Amino acid sequence: MLSPKRTKFRKQHRGRLRGISSRGNCISFGRFALQALEPAWVTARQIEAGRRAITRYARRGGKLWIRIYPDKPITMRPAETRMGSGKGSPEYWVSVVKPGRIIYEIGGVSADVATAAMKMASYKMPVHTRIIDRIGS
Repeated sequence: MLSPKRTKFRKQHRGRLRGISSRGNCISFGRFALQALEPAWVTARQIEAGRRAITRYARRGGKLWIRIYPDKPITMRPAETRMGSGKGSPEYWVSVVKPGRIIYEIGGVSADVATAAMKMASYKMPVHTRIIDRIGS
């Protein structure tokens, strides 16, 4: 699974999911893409599950680009812990996804294979998505 090798700080604030994506909202590498339509945190496990679904469906054909990276640590406290005593330890990593952000891109496969593969990946995502084409985007 994806996670940073090292970070400057171990823990981060949660932040807010406001606004639309100003970067990473255009197809840059492939021909077809999966675009998020609502804001969410996408975990490293969900990104990996989507990647597996696409590569399984597309077999060895084409090339896949993952356009998001989980660089935000999410902390959790141990179960049945009393209040206080600081923030919990980092448990997993997420990527902050805003509406309009491209999650995956695929190229080198036919349109029907690409749309079916992206549909499989969209079932793994915690957000509503749409499949877009470089020509008719």
